Amino acid sequence: MTSTTDGAPRIERRGATTWITMARPERRNALSREHLGQLLDAFREVGGTDAAGIVLAADGPVFSAGHDFADVAGKTVSEVRGLLLLCTELMQTIHEVPQVVLARVHALATAAGSQLVATCDLAVAAESARFAAPGGAGGWFCHTPMVAVARSVGRKRAMELALTGDPVDAATALDWGLVNRVVPDDQLDSCVEELLGRATRGSRASKAWGKHTLYAQLDRPERDAYAIAVDAMAAASQTAGAAEGMAAFLDKRRPVWTD
Repeated sequence: MTSTTDGAPRIERRGATTWITMARPERRNALSREHLGQLLDAFREVGGTDAAGIVLAADGPVFSAGHDFADVAGKTVSEVRGLLLLCTELMQTIHEVPQVVLARVHALATAAGSQLVATCDLAVAAESARFAAPGGAGGWFCHTPMVAVARSVGRKRAMELALTGDPVDAATALDWGLVNRVVPDDQLDSCVEELLGRATRGSRASKAWGKHTLYAQLDRPERDAYAIAVDAMAAASQTAGAAEGMAAFLDKRRPVWTD
């Protein structure tokens, strides 16, 4: 499956994985209202397929420059709020789709571009990639991008990113927890495939449930987190995937996944 319209993300099936590639290099893959809607449609479309994983990639010299100021300058607070709510819906949909979502970051990701990276389940960056929340050095602070970024890097590092607006290199992003791997540029695709291959093995239904539960309990008080996790894990023990996994272990054989 490969589909695209002018300026819309490309959707390409590669084996068990589907790639969604932002294809607005002339606009630095800025997240305009139109492009946010296109990405949202793409994730919903692919989320309803049997793909095991999704790679979010980008064309051109920039991964994503964040919000397109042409959609913000001169607009009313209601219009800007609507834009930010659309962006939030996209981020939440990335968490809600059953597939493992991996960001392939080949270059600079700023503001809502870094938010995209932080929102994806996993992220692999090329050594030449950089990350920034530049609003702190300008006039429009990166309030919404920092919701996702802060949950990846922690309070003090989030404050440094947000207040200075300075970019950090890929090695720093790895050290801070914004990405999972940093590799030489020419090894980016092979690392993406290797990590996603390991992250998508096993029962797909079990993994999808696990992803949703993990996001549900993160940042909750410990007592609430355990309540969520206990209910989910008890119910999940009754699924076909759990039964097959346990039977295969007890029988000392390789499991056969049917979901």
